[in-house]
Amino acid sequence: MPFLNYHHLRYFRVIARELSLTRAAEKLNLSTPALSIQLKQLEESLGQALFVRERGGLTLTEAGRVAVKYADTIGRTGEELMDVMQNQSHGGGRQVLRVGAVATLSRNFQVEFLKPALHRAGVEVVIRSGALRELLVSLHSHEIDLVLSNQGVRRDAERPWHSHLLAEQAVSLVGTPAWKKKRLKFPADFANVPVILPGMESNTRAGFDRMLAAANVRPTVLAEVDDMAMLRLLAREGEGLSLVPPVVVRDEIERGELVETHRIPELRETFYAITPSRRFPNPLVGELVERMVKPGKAISASKRGGS
Repeated sequence: MPFLNYHHLRYFRVIARELSLTRAAEKLNLSTPALSIQLKQLEESLGQALFVRERGGLTLTEAGRVAVKYADTIGRTGEELMDVMQNQSHGGGRQVLRVGAVATLSRNFQVEFLKPALHRAGVEVVIRSGALRELLVSLHSHEIDLVLSNQGVRRDAERPWHSHLLAEQAVSLVGTPAWKKKRLKFPADFANVPVILPGMESNTRAGFDRMLAAANVRPTVLAEVDDMAMLRLLAREGEGLSLVPPVVVRDEIERGELVETHRIPELRETFYAITPSRRFPNPLVGELVERMVKPGKAISASKRGGS
């Protein structure tokens, strides 16, 4: 059975970055012949040539390009392991907070939630955006520390998630001032009215669709958008009404560019932090969540603006 040496992968990452044995040897404080032997041993273990030797230096082979992705992942995981163990044992050192954020979530909400970590020395924040389903997979595999979402998730024996409700705010239809003059009644007058809606995975979209279906009304869906900033921008075009929390368009409303045509009190946009049960949780996660869920500390809609 071939043996994979962690040090060989570390040397390989540096060589792949420098594309020169000489420069990589200098970085690693090794002699070039010694590094060449280490690389050869790794190639023998993998059964593949990782570089093509050319006059201008080294070039990664197809196998090398695949291998460097795995080597980077293994290297980052090793660094994270050291950080976690050292922080757990000594309470100090560099901290990394890896956050998954659902693509539909307000950017300003994300910044407000992460603000204490962003302004703390010795902390690096990594934010990854995506669909809730794929982010939960990353959470389960320890690739991220928490997920910020506009909906909670069910927990079970295999996935003991914790869904912390951080904040909630009202949802409205907004558009250019000309839409206010139409004096449409919601939902009765919304047959064929052009609307711009969040994607199907959004809780507010589901509630909106149920309300119109109950009234036997079908609007014209101009666009489905999984991004609050884009909902705001499309509302400014004036072609239809956007379904958003008013705070997302607060600045446009204050400038008179957009107006809130219909407030829908039955619909609320919610904000959750989803955390796993872990023996070694990232201590920053607990601090950030506790700050938000303490009485009087939850972020209110009046304190947030933008997308």
